[in-house]
Amino acid sequence: MPIKIDNKLTPQKLVPAIERMFELSAQKISSIEKTWKPADGTPVFTVKGRYTSRGWTEWTQGFQFGSAILQFDATGDTRFLDIGRSKTVELMASHVSHTGVHDHGFNNVSTYGNLLRLLHEGRIERNDREKDFYELALKVSGAVQAARWTKLADGTGFIHSFNGAHSLFVDTIRSCRSLAVAHQLGHALMGEQDAKISLLQRLVEHALNTARYSVYYGEGRDAYDVRGRTTHEAVFNVANGVFRCPNSQQGYSPFSTWTRGLAWAICGFAEELEFLNSTGSRRGNEADGSSKSKNVRLLTSAAAEFEKAALATADFYLTNSCADGVPMWDSGAPNLHRLPSNYLNKPSDPYNAHEPVDSSAAAIAAQGLIRLGNHLAAHRQSPLASQFRQAGLTIARTLLTEPYLSTNAMHQGLLLHSVYHRPNGWDHIAPGQKVPNGESSMWGDYHLRELALLILREAKGLPYLTFFRADPKS
Repeated sequence: MPIKIDNKLTPQKLVPAIERMFELSAQKISSIEKTWKPADGTPVFTVKGRYTSRGWTEWTQGFQFGSAILQFDATGDTRFLDIGRSKTVELMASHVSHTGVHDHGFNNVSTYGNLLRLLHEGRIERNDREKDFYELALKVSGAVQAARWTKLADGTGFIHSFNGAHSLFVDTIRSCRSLAVAHQLGHALMGEQDAKISLLQRLVEHALNTARYSVYYGEGRDAYDVRGRTTHEAVFNVANGVFRCPNSQQGYSPFSTWTRGLAWAICGFAEELEFLNSTGSRRGNEADGSSKSKNVRLLTSAAAEFEKAALATADFYLTNSCADGVPMWDSGAPNLHRLPSNYLNKPSDPYNAHEPVDSSAAAIAAQGLIRLGNHLAAHRQSPLASQFRQAGLTIARTLLTEPYLSTNAMHQGLLLHSVYHRPNGWDHIAPGQKVPNGESSMWGDYHLRELALLILREAKGLPYLTFFRADPKS
């Protein structure tokens, strides 16, 4: 296992680094707020240290304002709550009803969802009208996401990507949060002839098909079936609902592993395991016609498959990251052979001349590893529980220090060495460099903050951070 896990590292030991990070984070958020013009679109990634837009789909604006909300959560600085609240109201409504994307869990749970969570926690003064506003947005968002549905030959289905009805993206497993939250709020998708469609059912079906078609288990599926690797896109024949082939949009090939997609799988399956095992997810839901016993049976049968996928992808990540826990952008990138033969046994080198690393994948995966470890510790005895938790903490320590933490006040990014779309050549390559490095992304910055907040809350004995309510009765 290339990653060198520090088994003595604790959340408490990371608090000074986390507090320093949030001090830098405040500067970054304020800088973007002062200079960004909404008419220019959504900030996506930095070029020469300044956030720029890149049209593909509008999937990062929730991370922009969600970052301000997380900043308030961590520090109590109400300036950032004001930014998160006001900009969510002003600019996020179109994302709630956006029928053309698979990213509702990214945009809307990061904004409306975080605000509702803070309201329930008493961090925001109780206001029923504000609560109703956030809840309505999340209900609509979950239903709109669930309506983006492709039916398969076996009668199940999946939420298709912006590429079209044939396309299942591994990323979407984490965006399923929107369905989970809406279901927990008692909502359903209404279909033809007033059919009540269970959001929980669609969440589970999508996740199960992601586990089936996007994750490999070393069971001979094809010549490149290595346990734990993922494919970015699974392609289906929409005429009969039959699986056709793996594909990749942002990775190097269908038969290698794009590591951010791998990270989405680790984090998404771990979070959905937490949701399935929560009190709230097992309650009956009158709005979609579900009974308590039906829900319990559904969730129990799904949990084993989610755990299988989470364990496989987590193992693959740990084996294929560098010693400090940061991976290359793709496990089969074409110039990896030019790196030293033992490069995985050394700390990552974002300034190498051959292939970029992806720090955003590390930030996403670290949170997933911690959550998976916590799940295993809570629900069954497993030596892997400590291994995954400690790996997540070890990766966090790497990202909270240079060369990954951005300490330059003139750089608007927080987490350096993030990669967006290597095949399309969208990432900035600085003069004198041969591969992208030194830049940041909205998702990378947001997930570093979210990872740090998860650890900080544990270190301070505060409520465990989840996207859903563990006890929605209150």
